[in-house]
Amino acid sequence: MKDVEVIKARNTLSPRARTNFEKRLRVAAYCRVSTDTEDQLNSYKSQVEYYTELIKSKPEWSLAGIYADEAITGTQVKKREDFQRLINDCMNGDVDMVITKSISRFARNTLDTLKYVRMLKDKGVAVFFEEENINTLTMDGELLLVILSSVAQQEVENISANVKKGLKMKMQRGELVGFQGCLGYDYNPEDKTLTVNEEEAAVVRYIFQRYTEGAGGSVIAKELENLGYKTKRGSPKWADSTVIGIIKNEKYKGDILLGKTFTVDPISKRRLYNFGEEDQFYIREHHEPIISEEVFEAAQEILRRRAKPRSLNVDGKREKFSRKYAFSCMIECGFCGGTLTRRSWHSSSQYNKAIWQCVVSTKKGKKFCPESKGVDERTIERAFVESYRLLCQNNKDVLDEFMKRTEEALSESNAGRRLAKAEKDIHALEVKKNKLVDMRLEDTIDKETYDRKYLDLSSQIEQLQKECESLQDAAETETTMRKRVAMFRQTLEQNEVLDTFDRHIFESIVEKVIVGGYDSNGNKDPYMIVFVYKTGFKNSVDGKNFKPLRKNSKENHSPAILCSHASNEAESMCSDSSDDTLRMRALDVKSPVI
Repeated sequence: MKDVEVIKARNTLSPRARTNFEKRLRVAAYCRVSTDTEDQLNSYKSQVEYYTELIKSKPEWSLAGIYADEAITGTQVKKREDFQRLINDCMNGDVDMVITKSISRFARNTLDTLKYVRMLKDKGVAVFFEEENINTLTMDGELLLVILSSVAQQEVENISANVKKGLKMKMQRGELVGFQGCLGYDYNPEDKTLTVNEEEAAVVRYIFQRYTEGAGGSVIAKELENLGYKTKRGSPKWADSTVIGIIKNEKYKGDILLGKTFTVDPISKRRLYNFGEEDQFYIREHHEPIISEEVFEAAQEILRRRAKPRSLNVDGKREKFSRKYAFSCMIECGFCGGTLTRRSWHSSSQYNKAIWQCVVSTKKGKKFCPESKGVDERTIERAFVESYRLLCQNNKDVLDEFMKRTEEALSESNAGRRLAKAEKDIHALEVKKNKLVDMRLEDTIDKETYDRKYLDLSSQIEQLQKECESLQDAAETETTMRKRVAMFRQTLEQNEVLDTFDRHIFESIVEKVIVGGYDSNGNKDPYMIVFVYKTGFKNSVDGKNFKPLRKNSKENHSPAILCSHASNEAESMCSDSSDDTLRMRALDVKSPVI
C-alpha cells in the first residue's frame, strides 16, 4: 500500500477571488465610543493611534483605513456613518480584514452583529475581535460570536434598566428630566429652574384666551402667523398640533408632569407616549404659572368636549358644540340663510372689536354671499335692548301670551316627575334582579330560564339608565327655565326697562336673530336686524342706528354704553362674558378671567 501524505488544513477560509496568496492583507480598523465625555474621547483617540501603529507594524498588513464613530451608540447601525462607510468599502473589495477591539465596539445588537459578519464572510472579508480573540473566517468563530454578542446585548439591556431606574429616582426627587424648554419659559440647566419669558408668555396667554373664546387650533395657528408670532424654535409657521400641545401642557398653570413618554427597549430605542405603562410623577406649584388654574381647566373642558363625537338631534342634524356667546348658533344671514359666527378684528391693537359675520362669506368666499357685512356685537346688543323696550311698551298682550305658553309647556314637560319615575322603575327592576339571583342559587329555576330573564331585566335597566341621563338634562333645563320665567314675570310686573344687554332675558324670549335682508322697497340692507321671538312675534330694527362710535373718533365719549364692564353685575350680563356653553343652562356661572 502506498504512503499517503496528509496536508494539514488551515483554520481560516481562503478567499476564492484572490489569485496572489502572497499579497499583503488590506486591513481596516474600526473604533467607536458611545459618549462625548472627556474620558471617552481620550479612549477614542487612543484606539485610533493604537490601530494605526498596530497595522503599520505588521509587514503582511497594509493600512486600508481607520474608521471611527465618535459619541455614537452601538445599538443602532444606521446612525453610525463611518461604520456604514466601512461596510460599503468591504463590499466593494477595498478591504480584506477588519480589526476591532471587541464585539461591543462592533455592535451591541446580536442581530446586526450576525448580519454584517455573515455579509462580510460571503465576500471573504474577515472580522477579528481582539479581546475575544475571534476570527470570523474560522469554523468555530460564528458560534462564539453568537454567544458573546448575546452577552453584549444583555449588557446593553442591563445598562438601560439601570439608567431608567436612575431617571425615576430623579423624577421622584422632583428634578426635571429630559426637558428641552417650552414657549413662555426660559430653562436654566444649571439649577434646573423655569423662569417666565414675558414676551413669549404674552403669546401663550393669547392662545388660551382665543381657545376659551371658542376658536380652534387651526384658526389660532393662522392668527399667530398673521400677527407675526414665532414658535419656541423661531419658526414663523404654526401648526394646529403645536397650539393644541400648548393647550394641553400643564406647565402653564405652574405644575409639571414627569414621565410622559418611555423607551420601549434599548435596541430599537422606540419612544411611546406613557398611557400608564410606566410610573409618572406630578409636581404641583413647581414654578411660576402663566395661566390661572381656572382658565387652564376651562380650556381642558373645551378640549374634552371637542374630543367627544357629537350625537345627532331628532331632526338628524349634529348637535351644536358650544353656546359660548349669547348669539352663538342664533344669528342667521338674511341673504343666504347661513349662520353668523363671531370673529375678532384688530385683536392685537387697541381698536379690537368683536363682529358677527356670515360663515358662508368667510369660509367659501365673498362671491357666495356678497351682500352680507360684518356687524359689531355691540350693535346687536343695543338693537335688542331697543327691541325689548318697544315690546314691553307696545306689545303687552304678546308678552302675556308668551308667558302663558311657556308656563304651559313647562307644566306639560314634567321632566322632573318622569325622571323620578324612571329612577323608581330602575330600583324595582334591581330588586327583581336580586330575587332572580337568589332563586337560581336556591335552584328553584333552571339555568335557561334564569339566563333569559336576567338578560331581559338587564336590558330594561340599561334602557332606563339611558333615559335617566337624557331626563336629567331636561330636568335641569326645566328648573332653570322656571326660574327664568319667574324672574321675567317679576321684571314685567315691575315694568322695568333694560338699560344694558341681559343674556338671560335674550335667551329666554328670542328664538333667533336675522341680520341683513330687503326693505319694503326691495332694497338690500345688510344692517337690518330682525328679532324673532318665541311667541312668533317679529320685530325689525335698523342696525345703523345702534352702531358704536369708532375708538379713534373725536366723539368717542358716548353717554350711553349698553355693554359696560364697569361692575361684576354688568359683566355677568354681557353677551361675551359668560362661559355658559349650553343653551338655557346654569345661570350664575363665573366667567374665566384671562
